[in-house]
Amino acid sequence: MLLQALLIFVLQLIYVPVLTMRTILLVKNQTKSAAGVGLLEGIIYIVSLIFVFQDLSNIYNIVAYIVGFSVGLLLGGALERKLAIGYITYQANILDKNMDLVNALRTAGFGVTVFTGEGINTPRYRLDIVAKRSREDELLEIIESYEEKAFLMSYEIRSFKGGYLTKSMKKRAVSFFKKKKNNEAQQ
Repeated sequence: MLLQALLIFVLQLIYVPVLTMRTILLVKNQTKSAAGVGLLEGIIYIVSLIFVFQDLSNIYNIVAYIVGFSVGLLLGGALERKLAIGYITYQANILDKNMDLVNALRTAGFGVTVFTGEGINTPRYRLDIVAKRSREDELLEIIESYEEKAFLMSYEIRSFKGGYLTKSMKKRAVSFFKKKKNNEAQQ
């Protein structure tokens, strides 16, 4: 009886992160991958429900299903943050045209476009910065080191096409990591 409840719990620990991944893939417009993951999701869902509905008077199975679902949500969220699939755009609004920051971001392999705007009393500058989500912390660290008071907003990019961005970001990121590795070796 408890073994079946444990199996239901484990199935939920697998099911919910798979559900999370399918949802992310759909949002990122990767429908073929989402369909494949959805197949696995459906199998796990049906098997776990079969165990639960076999005996609705077995409170252990029901509790295992509910608690497994909840813990699975925590695991799914952690998995999503770890995988960090896709790209993100940050808008950094700053008071001065800080070309040191712009150059540092570009050297690190991030795509940066600079805009000039009108603030209430002074000109303002907006940097649109594109990065892989897996490098978001690194991006924020660079911005913080040059512009502590930057006003930041972020958006997830669903898709983009063409342009200078994709090839150059990849090349600059590789170059940046080589330099970083060499600097660490010298220290």
